[in-house]
Amino acid sequence: MKIFHGTENASILRPTVLTLGVFDGLHLGHQRIMQTVVERAKAVNAVPTAITFDPHPRAVLHPDSAPPLLQTLDQRLANFEVLGIEQAIVVHFDKDFAAQPAEDFFLGIIHDRLQAREVYLGKGFAFGKGRGGNIELLRKMSSELGFFADEVPEIQLRGQRISSSRVRELLASGHVNLTRRMLGRPYGVEGVIIRGNRRGHTIGFPTANLKPHNRVIPKFGVYATATLVDGSWRRSITNIGVRPTFENDAEPSIESYLFDFDADLYGDVLRVRFLHRIRDERKFNGVDELKAQIEKDSVRALNYFRHEGVRNMLEIL
Repeated sequence: MKIFHGTENASILRPTVLTLGVFDGLHLGHQRIMQTVVERAKAVNAVPTAITFDPHPRAVLHPDSAPPLLQTLDQRLANFEVLGIEQAIVVHFDKDFAAQPAEDFFLGIIHDRLQAREVYLGKGFAFGKGRGGNIELLRKMSSELGFFADEVPEIQLRGQRISSSRVRELLASGHVNLTRRMLGRPYGVEGVIIRGNRRGHTIGFPTANLKPHNRVIPKFGVYATATLVDGSWRRSITNIGVRPTFENDAEPSIESYLFDFDADLYGDVLRVRFLHRIRDERKFNGVDELKAQIEKDSVRALNYFRHEGVRNMLEIL
């Protein structure tokens, strides 16, 4: 996939079918938009293209209420490629861009530079001065300029609209199973393994301590997880919290114990995906009680991994 940082750097050799938006988390609604773009691009011999904004527009315009992002920019772009997008354009969002009339962007960039044959927006998406860049404006301009524009229907789950904000709410309450259904995949974080206090080694459960790149982590507690090591997803159990039995850390930690694995991962970048919540974090009366609980948690996690559907999921993650 070709990645261009700024529309002025994009080298357009063929017409495009494109979409634009932040697409944080790339949930099922976003995926439907991408699939539409890819299918239509193939049908009209065009390049499937996604325009995304960085940073998040709200972080620039309303920083006090800006949401933490579910994905880093690199993760977002990597998922674009998985979904079949061949060209991604990252637009730096600032106040000057926000003040630009949407008509200018549609005409100068989407029509003239990107030679868009078709453009697809998510339901309710709008940008530009006064949020004037919406589907109504795009349809009006497309009829005048000779390209096609449409809005992709939203996806609902349990009668609720799938959205990035809803995914954040579910993760904050620990509902990783429902999050997985909204994303079409388990929610994951990645980061560098850092040195911990090695207390896990002393009680027989050595853990990899992750310093996450992602800002959104699930609710404190213990989870059955999958951890990517050397290209393979391994069964693991992960604790998120402040370790109240010992020091009650000010900063939350993410510690993963990998079953049937014994190697030093210090300095490696790992990816952890959250599959099933086992319990809340709690304080124990000493090391022995904590070790006994970890053994129980491990049994529950291993029983979870024995389910046929979970085994199949680990193979295709």
